Amino acid sequence: MKSNLKIGIALSGGGVRGISHLGVLEGLNDAGIFPTKVSGTSAGAIVGAMYCKGYRPKEILKIIVETNYFKFMRPAISLTGILKMKSVGDLFKLYLKDDCFSDLETPLTVAATDIKKGKVVYFSEGNLIDPILASSCIPGMFDPIVIDQKYYVDGGVLNNLPVEPLEGICDFVIGVNCNHLPEESNIRNMKSLIERSVIMSMNYNVYSRKSKCDFFIEAEGLGKYGVFDIKKAQELFQAGYDRVSQFIDENPAILELATKEKKK
Repeated sequence: MKSNLKIGIALSGGGVRGISHLGVLEGLNDAGIFPTKVSGTSAGAIVGAMYCKGYRPKEILKIIVETNYFKFMRPAISLTGILKMKSVGDLFKLYLKDDCFSDLETPLTVAATDIKKGKVVYFSEGNLIDPILASSCIPGMFDPIVIDQKYYVDGGVLNNLPVEPLEGICDFVIGVNCNHLPEESNIRNMKSLIERSVIMSMNYNVYSRKSKCDFFIEAEGLGKYGVFDIKKAQELFQAGYDRVSQFIDENPAILELATKEKKK
C-alpha cells in the first residue's frame, strides 16, 4: 500500500522565510502526502520540531504570529554574539514540554555546525530544544550554543538542506528550499548587497544537494523577504501552499506518495 512508503522531507533554513515550509506541509498534507521522517536546519528545524510533535501547519502559523519572539531574546555580554539564543528556549518549552526527540510523533533530525571542528553534526535523540537552538544560532548575531562542552552554530553554515539523514532510510526524499532569489537589476545599498550574497551562498549549499532529492519544492522569490520580516507570515505561508499546488500540476508523479486516506 502507498501508506507504507517511507517519505522523508528535508527543510532548509532561512529565518522567517521558513514559514513558507508550513504552507508546503499543509499543501502536501491536503494532497494526502505525509512524511515518515523529517530533517531540518535552522528555521526548518523549528518548523520540523513543531510539526513532528503533532501540531498542524496552521496551528504552528498561529503560534508564530501570536508570539512575541523577540521578547525572549536577551543581550549577550560576549565577543561572539550580540544576543543570547539560549533564552529563546523558554519559548520552545511552552510547546515542546517534554524536550525530547523520543516524544515526537514523527522522527526528526536536526543539523547544527560544530564551530570548533568545522563539521556538521546531526541530532536525533536525547534533549530536543538545545539542538534546535544550536541549529538556529546565526553566527555573530547569537552566542554559540554549548552542548556537552562543544560549541554549535547554525546548521546552514555547512548544510542548509540536510538530506543525508534521510538517505538509505526513506523510499522518497522531498527537499524544500525557502530562499529562492528573484533577479535583481539594482543593488540599492551595502545591506542589500550583503543579504543577497549570504542567500546566494546558502542556496549554493542547497542546490549542491538537489540531486539527492526525488522531488525539490521551491517557491519563487522568497529571497526578497527579510530574515526577521514576521509581518509577512501569512504571505509566506500562502506562497508555500500555492507552490505545492503548482508543483503537483507540473509533477503529478508525486501523488504516488499519497496515502489512500488523509490523516486527521
